[in-house]
Amino acid sequence: MSRRNKTRPNSDPPATPARKKSLSRAVTILLVATIAVLVLWLSRPQAATAPQAAPSPEPNVASSPSTPTPPFLPTVANKTAAPSPAPAGMVWIPGGEFSMGCNAACESLCAAPGVTRDAQPVHRVYVDAFWMDQTEVTNEQFEQFVRATGYLTIAEIAPTKEEFPTAPPENLVAGSTLFTPTPGPVPLNDMFQWWRYEKGANWRHPTGPASDLNGKQKYPVVHVAYPDAQAYAKWAGKRLPTEAEFEFAARGGLAGKIYAWGDELKPGGKWMANIYQGQFPVKDTGEDGFAGIAPVAQFPPNGYGLYDVAGNVWEWCSDWYRPDTYARQQLAGGVSRNPQGPDSPYDPAEPTEKKRVHRGGSFLCTDQYCTRYMVGSRGKGEVTTASNHLGFRCVQDARSTAPGPSQP
Repeated sequence: MSRRNKTRPNSDPPATPARKKSLSRAVTILLVATIAVLVLWLSRPQAATAPQAAPSPEPNVASSPSTPTPPFLPTVANKTAAPSPAPAGMVWIPGGEFSMGCNAACESLCAAPGVTRDAQPVHRVYVDAFWMDQTEVTNEQFEQFVRATGYLTIAEIAPTKEEFPTAPPENLVAGSTLFTPTPGPVPLNDMFQWWRYEKGANWRHPTGPASDLNGKQKYPVVHVAYPDAQAYAKWAGKRLPTEAEFEFAARGGLAGKIYAWGDELKPGGKWMANIYQGQFPVKDTGEDGFAGIAPVAQFPPNGYGLYDVAGNVWEWCSDWYRPDTYARQQLAGGVSRNPQGPDSPYDPAEPTEKKRVHRGGSFLCTDQYCTRYMVGSRGKGEVTTASNHLGFRCVQDARSTAPGPSQP
């Protein structure tokens, strides 16, 4: 659902809304009865012909859980030297062929099931060389864009009655989605317990109307919806990365590793990314040095010199989201060259919403709920929905000569 209609940030696993007790009892009774019938059905003598499955309302190719996941093969990077001069604030990503996705080992690292299901199977992909922003776009960079263009983000524009004729007038206010810690432990099956739509929250006021950007110039800009990120990228003479480009760059030349830096979350006891410590969603204890969002480039870069490709804030990619994208690419066979993603979006959890891919995870990711700081994992978000844990970075084609904006 969009940010103006009970918005929720869809980069985290879909949650089941809380239900009334009477409905819960009914569902439980129905579930028990269904299981009993299923057990009896499975114990019957083998029929000559298996029953035909009910048709799905939307074609959805899925890899079978019993099918072995293809192995990770070495990354074969291109040898082409970086053109000179380098665009300001960008690093050279050589491109090449690599194994993209997650395997079953990654799935076992999160308490919430299904975190990497849409990132399987592992498959081979080739991407051309490109330039990529070394960090997420910062508040001062985004402010430079706004000053030059007068641009207003979606979060700064109040929705209209024409857009949402059934919404009560008090809900037609400009704002964005804000994470709010709960006062105590809660079941992790209803994300509306820790997310709310906050009037006046936007990139200038990241935690609500009483907040500002003083001292936060080097923090990643947040509360940026997909069209906002696109507008900035176009002004800067750049574009948003494809999902394949993001993963190739984030892996930094490594093959088959769980994280952008290797297979250990804390090599030598050292935190490598800004993620959530403590009991979620009650309190981030900040053991990694930051309770909440952090300035960019506070942790070591990856092998290509990129900062914060894991944790801190989610990042928009240009691909439409489908959970079966990788299965479809594998069925096509061979190496997928410069994939642009599917032609249209589809999320079974919210079939009517138009969602793009998120990558990298955020400061809210935790092994209790969402381990999508793992380099091969995927997120998703409705295109007009922004939040205080979502930002972006840009890329530029190797052949492009656009100088881009000066760096603050």
